[in-house]
Amino acid sequence: MAVTRLRLTDFRSYPDAAIEAGPGLVILTGENGAGKTNLLEAVSLLAPGRGLRQATLSEMARGHGPGGFAVAAQLALPAGAIEIGTGTLATAPERRQVRINGAGAAANALGEWLALLWLTPAMDRLFGEGASGRRRFLDRLVLALEPGHGQHAARYEAAMRARNKLLAEPEGADPAWLAALEAGMAEHGAAVAAARDRTVAALAARLAGQPAGPFARAGLAIEGWRPAPNAHAALAADLRAGRGRDAAAGRTLAGPHRSDLAVTHLDKAQAAGRCSTGEQKALLLGIVLAHADLVAEASGRRPILLLDEVAAHLDPLRRAALFDRLAAAGGQVWMTGTEAALFDGIGAKATRLTVSGGAVMEGG
Repeated sequence: MAVTRLRLTDFRSYPDAAIEAGPGLVILTGENGAGKTNLLEAVSLLAPGRGLRQATLSEMARGHGPGGFAVAAQLALPAGAIEIGTGTLATAPERRQVRINGAGAAANALGEWLALLWLTPAMDRLFGEGASGRRRFLDRLVLALEPGHGQHAARYEAAMRARNKLLAEPEGADPAWLAALEAGMAEHGAAVAAARDRTVAALAARLAGQPAGPFARAGLAIEGWRPAPNAHAALAADLRAGRGRDAAAGRTLAGPHRSDLAVTHLDKAQAAGRCSTGEQKALLLGIVLAHADLVAEASGRRPILLLDEVAAHLDPLRRAALFDRLAAAGGQVWMTGTEAALFDGIGAKATRLTVSGGAVMEGG
């Protein structure tokens, strides 16, 4: 799969921009602040979720524009080309709209057409911060393998917010309404937990079987809350029994939102959080590359990779190894960098673009 044409209207720093891209490596170069990451963010919005910056929709609209924005793309897929787009209206800046081949659609429907994975400099802190960022990272991996995961996660979160609000009512919660919400949480929470388990098991096995190389091998496991063998019934019972506890805490204390992705450096038998910054970057990159291979084998379509400033954080040996691996694997990869020289090891087939002042030009 590949984004062959991208059009932005009033998005971030771009009043209007159009990009033609090839199916392989797409290299964006330009000075800091030129708008390279904005382009990657636009591509990331072609999948479910809030994109690689996790920004609000109103933040994405150009500051001097009318208040809304649009991102439109043509995708080349094995079944043929399709047109997809997303954005907001000035009258509803926080209401996302999605269109697929001209027809309105839910945001979660994008996952049926396109799988995206990304690495950004902000993710370098993934192993040193709270578990929520690691859960979002894991859910992005799951979504690339199981597009329905996003819908289960969204419905679980919505039911949990409603339950928390109901438990906080001073006059007491309606038991029947609580039971209905907990039933929904149990159904979708069990599906979320099972999908995460499947992805972690498959990816951990793949990483463990790889030979030692330039990218550190990661061991993966889920820690924290774990579902019982009969996850649906067990979570429903736990929620029912924990109403008083959760009301006192002001939040729900059982469920997949209490899980964490544990990552270790296999060759050093060391937790990722205790590794050096360079080792953590290599672990993340190794996970993403292995997962892209896993998705390609499972679904027959390689996910699009968005790698922001990745070359600048790698030594020459790992940089060359990365370019060789990406070229050998195939698929579309968007990469950014401040200097074209960082990508000298890449052949002439790449699409090279220069970004400057809200404009995108061919060459780099």
